[in-house]
Amino acid sequence: MALDLCGQLCKVILIIFNIVFALLGAAMLGLGLWLRFGAFTQGLFDVNFNTQQFVIGVMVLIVLGAVILVVALFGDYGACNESRGALTVFAVFLSIVCGLVIGAGVIAFIRSDWVGLQMTMFYTTVYAKYLNTGGDPSMTVTLTLMQNWIQCCGLVGALDILVKKTCPEHSFTEFFTMPACPPAIVDLFKDKAPLVLGLFLGTAALLLLALGCSSQLCKEIKRTRTPAPSAPSYMMILSTSTNLPSTPHPYEDPVVFPPPTLAMTSTDV
Repeated sequence: MALDLCGQLCKVILIIFNIVFALLGAAMLGLGLWLRFGAFTQGLFDVNFNTQQFVIGVMVLIVLGAVILVVALFGDYGACNESRGALTVFAVFLSIVCGLVIGAGVIAFIRSDWVGLQMTMFYTTVYAKYLNTGGDPSMTVTLTLMQNWIQCCGLVGALDILVKKTCPEHSFTEFFTMPACPPAIVDLFKDKAPLVLGLFLGTAALLLLALGCSSQLCKEIKRTRTPAPSAPSYMMILSTSTNLPSTPHPYEDPVVFPPPTLAMTSTDV
């Protein structure tokens, strides 16, 4: 029995979701490993409190990227092969990730000042390392991603010619209005804390949607693989013999026959 329309829809949603999820996890894991083992960044992982935020940020990228990639692989395998076991593992891991996303959003909302300060120090470390290494590719990618996401440029705005190549594209009027990144990061987590919380909760809602599709698909797979109950078969035995002894009534007393007697011959006297 094939999946019904709801099951097919959930299957397609899960496949598309996990493909995007896998690409995101692979990108985060790749960037984190690049920053961790790059020739110009290995020294930052020594015991140095000035680069503590950078080290923590990179390790979060590596761990989170690996977890997302594993979860997506289980989800894609379970959806494509209709495997209830893989979908169950996917649902468990996705529930954990969803809880972590909600927790991170709540922390970012409650302790917005502290989170903004940590992100500012992370950005400052990347900025300084970019200048010291003469534009290391890993630092260039990280700086470009952060500045395009926050829509800021360097330490003094669009006038910062040292990191001009990594800044977002801007018009002539935006050249004078684009903010510097450190205050923009603080404002993002302080003044726009509800927006940041909404971003985290929106991500959690997408994860819950995938979790619901996984549960529904598991039910459909179970339904299609459960055999339908068969009707009991009956057999009628017809007897063509009329000389068969009739079966006594169950409540009638049994008939006891005496043992046969032996005939005595004359030789026995």
